[in-house]
This record gives sequence, structure tokens and C-alpha cells, in this order.
Amino acid sequence: MLKKQADATTKTAYLILDGTTYELPVMVGTENEHAIDITKLRNETGHITYDPGYANTGSCSSAITYVNGEEGALHYRGYPIEEIADKHGSFIETAWLLIFGKLPNHEERQEFRQMLTDNELLHEDLRHHFEGFPSKGHPMAILSAVVNAMGCYHPDLLEIQTEEEFIQAAAKVISKVRTVAAWSYRKSQGLPFMYPNPSLSYCQNFLHMMFSEPYRLYEPSKEETRALSLFFLLHADHEQNCSCSTVRMVQSTQANLFASVSAGICALWGKLHGGANAGVIRMLHEIRNNEMTIDSYLERVKNKEFRLMGFGHRVYKSFDPRARILRKAATDLLGTLGTDDDLLELAMELAEKAMADDYFVSRKLYPNVDFYSGIILRALNIPVDMFPVMFAIGRMPGWIAHWYEAYSAGQEKIHRPRQIYTGECRRPYVSMNERGKK
Repeated sequence: MLKKQADATTKTAYLILDGTTYELPVMVGTENEHAIDITKLRNETGHITYDPGYANTGSCSSAITYVNGEEGALHYRGYPIEEIADKHGSFIETAWLLIFGKLPNHEERQEFRQMLTDNELLHEDLRHHFEGFPSKGHPMAILSAVVNAMGCYHPDLLEIQTEEEFIQAAAKVISKVRTVAAWSYRKSQGLPFMYPNPSLSYCQNFLHMMFSEPYRLYEPSKEETRALSLFFLLHADHEQNCSCSTVRMVQSTQANLFASVSAGICALWGKLHGGANAGVIRMLHEIRNNEMTIDSYLERVKNKEFRLMGFGHRVYKSFDPRARILRKAATDLLGTLGTDDDLLELAMELAEKAMADDYFVSRKLYPNVDFYSGIILRALNIPVDMFPVMFAIGRMPGWIAHWYEAYSAGQEKIHRPRQIYTGECRRPYVSMNERGKK
């Protein structure tokens, strides 16, 4: 059982409503997070809570990822993200950790790697799906559609009954998603599809399928491969964000894994979620194209003329721990590649000057993971339209882990939020001949 429920304590919250006092139990998580359990609130009081955006609502209990925004902490299954990254943990190890709750031993890691290798290829009929999309179709649209369509080619995995079936489905999604992603890019460029190479690692294979030519194989450097692995690793999960909550909500209908993660891809597509790092690159283009200096741009940000993309975070009130790691990775990668890119130079100057400016520091507007991930992806020659696709590849293990956690619990009801209706009160229907003219 992957799911560990938060324990109820002897604490009780009291709600006084119309002179009546109601007792509400308080739950405490393993990291001492407190929550008021309002499960019976509507039945007992006739009232619901109102929380637009769910910022104060715990939709579930979960044993997968812990985030502490005040302290800038991010833990995968109890392991601080800094330790996973610093000890050269790989994306594949991280995927296993998130999904199965423990670090793999050597044998488990090798078996999982082999499963991913065995599932790299797409069914040949899926090639026709790509032919049906326009050449300039957005790769996120292609990704969500083809991942959903995978279920048609694996009908035996639509109704998962055993852990072995789940492992097979998880391996197929994690492995094939990079093939779909690379092919969606090549479709947009009018390039022939490159098949995966079983002798390459997960990240090497993705870059091979993206950039190899029939007459010239692309061979990424160790630094490029490590930077991409770190990017995926650091995006692997972030508890109940919009896309993860979407996956769990769709799963609550007992939808299959393919459909659920496809919905997560759609949720991730938005510019306020998976599109944020693309916004960083667009901001840098704006600075360069308008011949602004970093100093003048920051002044205009202070005057509310522009928004500083890639700074600050809804959850983290201190430095984003993922940004610390990616900042070093970006610096190392740029130094190794010797990239002559004025946009990347602008980015590093912007980060340095903003972090030295009390205006931004006092408002806790530090560079976040989107800022540095945009730099790394550009250095790897990933086009901006592919940025959210890269995010989706990295986030896939987290979505799968949450899907299975909810599935394994077997007792969650279908998600059905309430609303406060603010429309017209009841009124009589008016027939057509009695309605006034426009």
C-alpha cells in the first residue's frame, strides 16, 4: 500500500454557526502539517466552505511528496531534493522512488531500465496519428492526444487489476512519452521520425530522437545529458498542483492511466503552469528586441509596466530549492558548451541584478525553477513550443505515482466540488413570440 493516511489527533476545532457549536477533528501529517477535517460539514450544518483556487484546501492525504514553502523544502518520499540531485540520482531512479516509495537497489534499477528500453517503440499504427495533425500543430496537443490514444493499443491495461499490470502500464507511459514528444517536434520541422536507440540512456535517447539525422547521429555530451536528467528529476513531482490534482480528479472517475495523464498534460499546457518557463524566454526576447538594459527593465518592472517572469512562487516564500540546483546546472552547462547566446547572457545578468536588488529580495521575488529551466532548455536547443512538453516528460512519474496512490486507496469518492451559485433566481420560461426584439 503506497498511501499513508495522516493521523487524527486529540485536537478539535470548533465552529460556531447560528448559535450552534460544531466540533471538527484536526488531522496532523507526518511533517506536522495541520488540517481541519470538514468531511461532515455539509451534512451537519448545511453549509459548504468557499475557497476559490483551493489554496486553503487539502484535497487528499498523500505519502509521495512534501513541500514546505516557508522553509523552501521539497522532499520526494522523505528524501530532500538536494540530496537526490547532489548524490547524482538519476531521473530513472527518481521515477522508481516516486512510484514505488523507495530507492531501487541495483537489480531493480536495471530491471526498470530494461523495461523502459523494451517499451520505447510506438505501435506503427500510431504513426498515422501524427500524419493527421497539421505541421504547425502545437506539440502539447499532439502529446496529449497520442498518449490518450495509447490506450487503444494496450486494451489489456485499461482495467488494471494487479501490480504487475500497473508496472507495465507505467513503464509504457514513461518510456513512450519521450518518443511521442520527439516525434511531435520532428513533425513540426518536416523531419523524418528517428527511432529510439536501445543502447542509449533515457535522456540520451530523447536527444537522439530529437536531433539526429538519417546521415548524422546526434551525440549529446555528458554535461548535456546530466543537465537534462536534472531538469526531468527536479520536475518529477510537486504534490497537489493543478496538473497533479487534475490527474487525481480524473482517476476518481476510475478512468485508466492513459486518459488520466493525458488530462494532466492538458492542464499543464497553460502559461501559468507548464508554460511559465517559455514566458521567461519571451521576456528576454522583449528586453533584447526593444534594446533595453537590464537596469531599465527592472525599473519598469518596479513601476508595474512589465511583469518579471520566472521570479517568485505561489508556494515558496523563500528560495525555490529546485532553482538553487538548476542555477548551478545552468552555469556549468553554459560554461561547458561555451554557448554564444546573448539571450542566455541577458538571463544570467537579470538573475544576478534582481537578487542584489532589495526591492525584489524584500518581496521574496527570487528566481524560480521556471527561470533556470528555461535557460537550460534553450542551451540544449529545445524550441520554446517544446518547453511544456519537456515539463510533461519530467512530471510523468509524479502523475503516475499519484494515480496509483489514489487507485490503491480504493475508497475515494469521485471528486465533485461544490459552488456558490450567483446567477438568476428562478423565473418563468418565456415563449418565442413573447420575447422582445434584440
